[in-house]
Amino acid sequence: MTKIKTLISGLGGIAQIAHIPFLSRSDKTEIVAVCDIDKSKARTIAHKYNIKNYFTDYEQMLSETKADCIIITTPTYLHKQQAIKALAKGLNVLVEKPLALNYDEAAAINRAVKKSGKRLMVGMNNRFRPDIMMQESFISAGELGEIFYVKTGFLKKRSTEQNWSVRKSESGGGVFMDLGIVMLDIVLWLLKFPKIRSVSAVNYYHNFKEVEDSSFVMLRFANNATVTIETSWTLHREDDLFYCNVYGKEGSSSINPLRIYKKMHGTLVNVTPMKIEKPANIFKRTYEYELEHFMNCINSGSENVSTSREALDRMKIVDAIYKSARLGKEINFK
Repeated sequence: MTKIKTLISGLGGIAQIAHIPFLSRSDKTEIVAVCDIDKSKARTIAHKYNIKNYFTDYEQMLSETKADCIIITTPTYLHKQQAIKALAKGLNVLVEKPLALNYDEAAAINRAVKKSGKRLMVGMNNRFRPDIMMQESFISAGELGEIFYVKTGFLKKRSTEQNWSVRKSESGGGVFMDLGIVMLDIVLWLLKFPKIRSVSAVNYYHNFKEVEDSSFVMLRFANNATVTIETSWTLHREDDLFYCNVYGKEGSSSINPLRIYKKMHGTLVNVTPMKIEKPANIFKRTYEYELEHFMNCINSGSENVSTSREALDRMKIVDAIYKSARLGKEINFK
């Protein structure tokens, strides 16, 4: 099998921790070039992983290399231009979340995807957590009955100290764009992307002037399901918290740890599978599963999950969340 020739743009923490180590070991891929504005970093990483080419100029990398796909892990404000140029070059694209700064940018990328005929996947690695996949399978099978309420959240310290992440023009927002969009994606995926009816949000700017460090959101959907999402970089807690509690008419499920309960003959029964994969480093493994899925889709021609179309719908909700918080009122959708 011919290896998938891969480019990587942006050599920050996630590229170094997850993407490059896995891709360099994979028998399905060959990293043919990397690019970063820091020449020393690009050169060092290229030499460490025996990558033939490294660049500091993105367009030069596109013009001087032949590849099948590109992984974009640059700051968010660069996603639109880099994704569109890669698609025009005929490359399949995996871009780290969030896809873009806002809905308009996401729409431009989605149009480029349609025009190119190539695939674009947004890096929503938590869809590949074994416990969340198990939740999804029970919900899809109707085991929990009609889902009417989801309570979810992600509370942790900032994962990067880079200045661009707290400048709204470069990041698109604060903790919701970092952590909230992860939980929003999980919820929409679990609920099969129901039509949104309204959004109400409150953001707090305790530590930063331009972006929120805590965000609390309520979503109402046309199918009468209600969702709450809490995210924060700065809540005073002893440890991080990542959870997703799903309540249906016939049962419930939660993660971290995984628990699934089902009403049977008037009694609530624990039906949590006894054997479920528990990776030693679930963070890295989710990225490995995600990358493997993307590469398999390129080889097979099948559609990948987490498409630009899904991202466009997601960004419409994100824009409404920021609007609701800014105006201090509920935002209704037509």
